[in-house]
Amino acid sequence: MPLSINPRAKALEVPGIRQFSNQLVNFPDAINLTIGQPDFPTPISVKEAGIRAIEQDLTGYSHNAGLLELREAVSHFFITKYGFSYDPQHEVVITNGASEGIDSIFRTILEEGDEVILPAPIYSGYVPIIELCGAKVVYLDTTKTGLQPSAKELEKLITEKTKAILFNNPSNPTGVVIQKEIMDELAQMLQNKDVYILTDEIYSENTFTGSHISLASYKELREKLFYLHGVSKSHSMTGWRIGFVMGPTTIMKQVMLVHSYNSICASLPAQYAAIEALTNAKDTPEEMNVEYVKRRDYVYNRLVEMGLSVEKPNGAFYIFPSIEKYGLSSFDFATKLLHESGVAVVPGSTFTPYGEGYIRISYAYAMPILIEGLNRLETFIDSL
Repeated sequence: MPLSINPRAKALEVPGIRQFSNQLVNFPDAINLTIGQPDFPTPISVKEAGIRAIEQDLTGYSHNAGLLELREAVSHFFITKYGFSYDPQHEVVITNGASEGIDSIFRTILEEGDEVILPAPIYSGYVPIIELCGAKVVYLDTTKTGLQPSAKELEKLITEKTKAILFNNPSNPTGVVIQKEIMDELAQMLQNKDVYILTDEIYSENTFTGSHISLASYKELREKLFYLHGVSKSHSMTGWRIGFVMGPTTIMKQVMLVHSYNSICASLPAQYAAIEALTNAKDTPEEMNVEYVKRRDYVYNRLVEMGLSVEKPNGAFYIFPSIEKYGLSSFDFATKLLHESGVAVVPGSTFTPYGEGYIRISYAYAMPILIEGLNRLETFIDSL
């Protein structure tokens, strides 16, 4: 009898984002607007902190939950910045990026047949993790509510099988930030529901107007909410792989154990670098946001001038214009754009079926790249 593998693993596919970015090797002159990775260097003092750790032979294991000094820095950062507090001893776990944190939470709470609600369009990386746990994804369509999650429509989807709801705020792929009044409505509705809440706010430091408001600030949700963050986007540290998971004491021990059997602990030199990021380099995101706003405004204005329907994003570094009027699927549009005009974007269908009819453009690129990319996009659209 031939050896087999888990059919859920066999069903995995290369993410749509990578399907297009990986093609660029065949298009050396193409403009790449696919990847959500800051083009800024990691701050000098943060790099130096990592180097010092290596030079001082701080390259072994830490506590499974991460260095207490880093957990304390995480706790202090969020109570100072956003006004909510997590106990560094029992409610904070340092993970290998927020992605591993999400995996650890889902593997802790999900059972066969559970359902997880995702407001869509949404980052495609959540779905395989949920399905690998034997759970089912249920989508909340936000395309009819200004890309904002409606509490009323969400409540209709909650059943006895619903185990969790995950929010991504600011949103990847849309850049939309959940409005305060909508956040209030969500919290009021969810406080009486027996479901876990995951709020992935990895882009919270990239909020451009007003103060970021987190679901973690609602005390009535505290005992069933997991808060996810990290330094990848805020401090241009994607490759350092440091994420944070925060949640109620009653269950974080189990999350930490799942994490520990997955990876033991996060990289020690990277943990020391993250301490520096959250203390002496905590203002770095504000400095990067000045440039992101310039890029956002330029890309948004160009798209509007091209006649594309698009919501102006207020966070992250993505914009999600509609290309529905051209009569092409988002995959065909993106493929044709790459092959004929040398611009790589991500088809909206990558971000669940509710992203069909859109493309995602990342403006985490320098202005000369954006200008050339938008010029090529305009020429392409004029040819359709």
